[in-house]
Amino acid sequence: MTELWNALPLVIQILLKITAILLPLLGLVAYYTYAERKVIGYIQIRIGPNRVGWRGLLQPIADAVKLMMKEIVIPTKADKTLFLLAPMIAIAPAMAAWAVFPFDEELVLADINAGLLYILALTSLGVYGVIIAGWASNSRYALLGAMRSAAQIVAYEIAMGFALVGVLVAAGSLNLGAIVAAQQGSLLTWFWLPLLPLFGVYLISGVAETNRAPFDVAEGESEIVAGFHVEYSGMGFAVFFLAEYANMILIAALTSLMFLGGWLSPLPQAWVGDLWLLGDGFHWLLLKTFFFMFVFLWLRATFPRYRYDQIMRLGWKVFIPITIVWILVVALAVVYRLPPWWSA
Repeated sequence: MTELWNALPLVIQILLKITAILLPLLGLVAYYTYAERKVIGYIQIRIGPNRVGWRGLLQPIADAVKLMMKEIVIPTKADKTLFLLAPMIAIAPAMAAWAVFPFDEELVLADINAGLLYILALTSLGVYGVIIAGWASNSRYALLGAMRSAAQIVAYEIAMGFALVGVLVAAGSLNLGAIVAAQQGSLLTWFWLPLLPLFGVYLISGVAETNRAPFDVAEGESEIVAGFHVEYSGMGFAVFFLAEYANMILIAALTSLMFLGGWLSPLPQAWVGDLWLLGDGFHWLLLKTFFFMFVFLWLRATFPRYRYDQIMRLGWKVFIPITIVWILVVALAVVYRLPPWWSA
């Protein structure tokens, strides 16, 4: 099998690897929408989808078929090129970011040294899709949603960036695999403990960054109908929807990787012994990612939408000062080799 793989041209190998990442990801995105409706249904004492397939399991497929059949209506006087380009700009960074994401010690498409920088650059590109969609739609509601989204994402992008600077200082590397390796040990040597304020800021900023409740003012249906994508129908709307859920999965996976040790086991190596299921592996990364994906849904079902001024105040006046102060605290801890994280 290895000989057959090595015989393939490099371009074919890369394309097969990309397919192996993107196909499960798109399937997960589709069924994440189903999970959201089920989870929120149970939290709010409702049933959720239960008509298409056993317990509604075929609902995402039915939704996809329905959206593919719908006509794409382009508003009069809208900028047609930008209108059609915006959904692609929104989803492309959410997919491309997985190129440097390590699923295991060796399982990574592109193991680049500046992986963290690449992730930070790509995740900040998604806002352009939102802004262009609002501008190109020739609609006041869409433009209002785009402006809200731009201001919100800029505010929380800075806080997220500073939180990642804390991770960089703690790990001493921009390589995502090296960041996980720096957390080797057990549950107590992961970065969630020394970087606890940054962990909280990163997770909440991730919720705001993806325009999810309670930070979904960009698509506040009670005020601006549906915000930036109000004029989109059919597959244009579907791609924005996919981009939102793909970003949520990405933020959940990155949080697991940078603060909860990625694929590392929470148990010390001495306790694991020969039990491979308790040892390090991809299954731990999957469990941690699923937990944070559930947190996204839990927050949506629990909290009411914040006012716009409250969201801005939280981003600029609370999160950014906290991250700056804690970066200095972490830097001092690294310099003075605070055990058990930096004692070696």
